[in-house]
Amino acid sequence: MPTRKGKRWSQLVTETSNALDLEEGVCSRKDPRRIARSLKRSAEHTRRRKSDAFRSAMSMLSFYINRAGRTLSKQQRARLESAKDALRDLFHKQRRSAA
Repeated sequence: MPTRKGKRWSQLVTETSNALDLEEGVCSRKDPRRIARSLKRSAEHTRRRKSDAFRSAMSMLSFYINRAGRTLSKQQRARLESAKDALRDLFHKQRRSAA
């Protein structure tokens, strides 16, 4: 049976890895554009990232969505998916087509 400590690996990753230093509660904001701007600002100002700012910000957002899993409401998941699109716009990136 896994220990309680083993269940919290994502929190440990967030706190100790070369992840971004995010504003508190950034992913629970209501405006997807505000979420994206905050992620962009964090990605551009950190010295701990290993890849470019866009990839770091998008990875952090995807990490949050994936770790929240079923606990995210449909509205919040849609808001965070919209934040991904807003992040692409802010970094002038095109969405890849699913071929």
